[in-house]
Amino acid sequence: MDNSDSRSISEIESEQQASTEEVVSLAKNPEFDRDIFTEFAVILDKFKPVLVAITANEKLMDRLPVKKGVESIEKELTRAQKLIQGAYSRSPIKEIEVVTQELGRSLGLVLFASIDASTEVKQHIAELHRELMNVKFDISFTPSPSPSLSSSPCVIHGRRPSKESGFVSEQGSSINEIEEEKISLGIDDVVFQLRYGNDEEFRLALLVLSDFISDQVIDKEWIHEEDIIPILLNRLGSSKPHNRLTIIQILRVLALDNDENKEKMTDVVCLSRLVKSLARDADEGREAVGLLLQLSNISAVRRRIGRIQGCIVMLVSMLNGDDPTSSHDSAKLLIALSSNTQNVLHMAEAGYFKPLVHCLKEGSDMSKILMATAVSRMELTDQCRASLGEDGAVEPLVKMFKSGKLEAKLSALNALQNLSNLTENIKLLITAGIVSPLLQLLFSVTSVLMTLREPASAILARIAQSETILVKQDVAQQMLSLLNLSSPVIQYHLLQALNSIASHSSASKVRRKMKENCAVQLLLPFLTESNIKIRSAALNLLYTLSKDSPEEFMEQLGESNLINIVNIISSSASESEKAAAIGIVSNLPVSNKKLTEVLKRLHFLPILISLVSSGASTSAKTWLEESIAGVLVRFTVPSDKKLQLLSAELGVIPILVKLLASESSLAKCRAAISLAQLSQNSVALRKSRKSRWTCMPPSADTFCPVHDGYCVVKSTFCLVKAGAVPPLIQILEGQEREADEAVLNALATLLQDEIWESGSLHIAKTSAVQAIIRVLESGTVKAQEKALWILERIFGIEEHRSQYGESAQAVLIDLAQNGNPRLKPTVAKVLARLQLL
Repeated sequence: MDNSDSRSISEIESEQQASTEEVVSLAKNPEFDRDIFTEFAVILDKFKPVLVAITANEKLMDRLPVKKGVESIEKELTRAQKLIQGAYSRSPIKEIEVVTQELGRSLGLVLFASIDASTEVKQHIAELHRELMNVKFDISFTPSPSPSLSSSPCVIHGRRPSKESGFVSEQGSSINEIEEEKISLGIDDVVFQLRYGNDEEFRLALLVLSDFISDQVIDKEWIHEEDIIPILLNRLGSSKPHNRLTIIQILRVLALDNDENKEKMTDVVCLSRLVKSLARDADEGREAVGLLLQLSNISAVRRRIGRIQGCIVMLVSMLNGDDPTSSHDSAKLLIALSSNTQNVLHMAEAGYFKPLVHCLKEGSDMSKILMATAVSRMELTDQCRASLGEDGAVEPLVKMFKSGKLEAKLSALNALQNLSNLTENIKLLITAGIVSPLLQLLFSVTSVLMTLREPASAILARIAQSETILVKQDVAQQMLSLLNLSSPVIQYHLLQALNSIASHSSASKVRRKMKENCAVQLLLPFLTESNIKIRSAALNLLYTLSKDSPEEFMEQLGESNLINIVNIISSSASESEKAAAIGIVSNLPVSNKKLTEVLKRLHFLPILISLVSSGASTSAKTWLEESIAGVLVRFTVPSDKKLQLLSAELGVIPILVKLLASESSLAKCRAAISLAQLSQNSVALRKSRKSRWTCMPPSADTFCPVHDGYCVVKSTFCLVKAGAVPPLIQILEGQEREADEAVLNALATLLQDEIWESGSLHIAKTSAVQAIIRVLESGTVKAQEKALWILERIFGIEEHRSQYGESAQAVLIDLAQNGNPRLKPTVAKVLARLQLL
């Protein structure tokens, strides 16, 4: 039913039954004593069961023409009621006939659209329709006027109604005119107007033809002799929308259970016109797909429809549309068309894959190969890959790969390679048991199977992205053993797969076993590989393996390979490759001074500073920033002031401040660690105001109130003069908590014993206290510990206690009662400062 009518079918049925009964009751009123009303009541009594049968059929009531017909019946019943109520003093014979025939026409509309109704219901509707349309009341009967109502103002003899009766509306007049025109058309006139009439004449002829068909005035021989079907099909291409809809509805009636009529609708021109109707408004599309479905039991029709441009695309669109009838009929028609292999491929191109999957499961060997080849060549979206996976394409393709002949294996592997681009399909591949056959194929030396090894290695690389691969024991070791026996393409895929496996969070045992099996020694020669893709993949895997046991990794690496890595960083055009290479260096032990000297000798620090200054713009930017920040921790260790001075002179400190604004929490954390290491020595490196040995007095701009001396960033590493304090505090105010501890350690360097008061004043002045209190609520235990230490010093000043003490009370008391036990001594000190303990 249309959304505009919110009534349920049962409500409509109940209302119409009540309306009918009310009109019958009025017509039988003994006060009238008129044969005309008694006759009218008898007709309406026949009307009730038919109306109930119509409204009780939900599928029938879903059709818009049926709904319109039922609504029209409602209106005519209302008119009949008003007519009877307002006509006590006269004999409105003509008006009663008009109402009766209008009820007939409304019922005819229902009959015309009731294609799916049972034969018995249609027969009852048709019989009553004929009776209503042919009714003639006895106009010679003239009753005596009722004395009590002789002066009633509601007497109606002319065309114009009184306002009180509301009898003949403007719409009614229009309908009457149309009916009069229809009555004037004979059978020959109908054929002539169907052939040659203008739009309005053609429309009228269609309506009369519809009546003829409904009333069974004409038979199939007449339809054949007059070429009615070719005429209608010819006019379909040039008709207006409302006429097209009626034509298709008439064609559906003519095609119903009549194979001879269907045959006349099977030529390509006719089918093409019907296909065009699929893309038009909803009503026309619904009727067109219904008719095409009726015709689809003819093999020639199925063959021709599939070849018509846009047909299958439109059917798939209707299948996925909101109209339930169109969707249902489209689904049935697509199933009918799927007997043709080419149609199945067109459906897949339109995003409807169930017939294709069915062919993969049940089709002939050649059909399976065709379907798999099609999947391998399609430009699939992730949504399409997901649909194919959900519809069950993976399992039959894996079966083809395992047991098929060479051509089947190749087409299946290529199709699976396309599907494996979606993460959701990887689990399906593993479940289908593809891993072992892939590895067996890669170990194979049979010449005929060599062409299969590249797609096999590509699929293996995708499968390795899933942590499920770890349940397959020794997969990584088998791939390692294949590295030096494979072509460059296969090597690249194997390296990708190995890196994915080693990168999984639960793969620590796998990484250890890989290193025990000499994975690092196998990979190091790839550092001088000319193929950039292979070299990058090897670097990525080395980076992953370097995260564990850095001392052991350093021993395996050696100085010569370190030189190769630095050369890649300085010369590569790939930022991701640079990020991996720098990442390897950042994972090497910071305490290894020999390594630091080698890097200094190789001018490694200027190379890094140049990279940050030029700025990265690719997806590798975050990784590059993390790696660089990790290496800078080595060059800022507080135990080596000469190295710190070298770093500061080269411009490391502004770079570290810049990295505090990185999108990566890890890069922020590492930058804060380096700044904290530098700031630890600021007190010792400051120049006191009292010093008189200098020839020229320092500039007033260099005076630092925190260190109570003269600070220059490159020589004293002062956080205040470097402008590092605001971005550090901004990190604490953010939503991420990973860098809190490192940031608080950096701020704590401003609260060293000699400068804690001035440092406290500066931190409070920069509105950091609330951000530090916030860390107590949601930070890690180590971060909470450092925050408490800072607050104890800040609350050592009375002004700060009165300003911030109250806001910290609740958090401190909660920590004292429910916090980690190791925090309680420090919490007690802070509470004592606030005189709350």
